[in-house]
Amino acid sequence: MGQGDACSGQPPAMTISATEPDWSREVPHRWWDPGYRLLRAIRKYQAAHGRLARKYWALQHWFWSTVTQSEIHLTQNIGGGLRLPHPTGIILHPDAVLGPNCQLFHQVTLGLVEDQDGVPVLGGHVDIGAGARILGPVRIGNHARVGANAVVLRDVPAGATAVGVPARIILPKESAAQP
Repeated sequence: MGQGDACSGQPPAMTISATEPDWSREVPHRWWDPGYRLLRAIRKYQAAHGRLARKYWALQHWFWSTVTQSEIHLTQNIGGGLRLPHPTGIILHPDAVLGPNCQLFHQVTLGLVEDQDGVPVLGGHVDIGAGARILGPVRIGNHARVGANAVVLRDVPAGATAVGVPARIILPKESAAQP
């Protein structure tokens, strides 16, 4: 009771911060955790001082990018607490921004639209389902969710869920019920 799950019909409690990174989310859960290894290489590269250290972490990044078949740039703007539970095939435009405590499943793409300028910007604690595509100058609000295989071409407000192709926005029940 009070946890807000699918059985109760209530939205999940927003206990994960959208502003303060939870660095424990980036701790590996098992010995072979390629998502953690890829993210660690990016973090270490960004923090490295000196050419030799940067080359070492760039090589680690290349290796783990090959293993996961993902394209996450070494200078990607990623908030703390990112989770990559299944990091295979994740493609992020180098200028895309990820807020703190986000979660990306496999085959997620954050990219451009041919006729528009701008890239996706994710707020804090955004969960992106497997195979989702977020394209163009789209803003995803804090605590929002994007369903599996959704194609998001417009902004998603905070706390809302985007599903379908093209994605339609589902607002939380408490804000939809208010006049």
